[in-house]
Amino acid sequence: MTAISRGKSKPYSTNCAWERANIAILDREKDANFAEKVAAMDADIVVDLINFHVEDTYKMVEALKGTRLSHYLFCSSIWAHGRVKTLEVNPNDLQKEPLDDYGRNKFLSELYLKEQWRTINFPATIIMPGQISGAGWIIINPWGNMNTKIFETIARGEKIYLPNWGMETLHHVHASDVAQLFFKAITHRHLSLGESFHAVAEESLTLYGYASLMYDFFNRQPNIDFLPWDKWAEYEGNREEVSHTYYHIARSGKYSIENAKQLLGYQPEYTIQRTVVESIQSYIDRDVIRLSK
Repeated sequence: MTAISRGKSKPYSTNCAWERANIAILDREKDANFAEKVAAMDADIVVDLINFHVEDTYKMVEALKGTRLSHYLFCSSIWAHGRVKTLEVNPNDLQKEPLDDYGRNKFLSELYLKEQWRTINFPATIIMPGQISGAGWIIINPWGNMNTKIFETIARGEKIYLPNWGMETLHHVHASDVAQLFFKAITHRHLSLGESFHAVAEESLTLYGYASLMYDFFNRQPNIDFLPWDKWAEYEGNREEVSHTYYHIARSGKYSIENAKQLLGYQPEYTIQRTVVESIQSYIDRDVIRLSK
């Protein structure tokens, strides 16, 4: 097994499997021959986790043609859906309406890979994770952005304000469950080719439910109020974080895992609540947040 990275960070969790992995240092953004170098490894299976531009998908597919490739797994995102019209959301929906360049590039890659599967049997599978979380990760907070200070505010029992009525949804998924779905797609290759699958937990979580869970985690009484969007954006105060919130909650929905369960036997091990609690305990253990004594 070969793991490709830029070599700038360590794995979030220790595992003896890393001792058996060959580590290759490559930078996709800086190396014009990245796809060709991956193809030269002549791998049977390629799991592409760091592909953010449709042009890179074109290059990878062309480079892998003629190798001994039997399976290419593309990591897309639920962001590819954008706003949806019906719930639950079907991962194989081809009428997606992404809201930003990230989502558009993921969706265009999905369309291209499905077309390549239909026309030349290019062996592609698409996995669409939610907000990947767990120990070691910086996760999406009850505001729908990456601000970590909100957890310290909640831990002190102080009031927080949520946008609108706090009923928009988030979709955390434990990193282990994302890995589970990739593994099951590989082991059930004949059923996963040409398919898209959501890598999410069974349930979604409202902003209000998330905030309430955090007050409970810190043994505080919920102290939650609400503001209309413009007033909340002013209250939050950080333009970049407010934008991050918008793109998360504007896509609120419920993402079906039915085809993953039926075809691949996917069954999330972690509830969304357990995933969030583990992540915040890791924050405490790593001093990402500091609690008043």
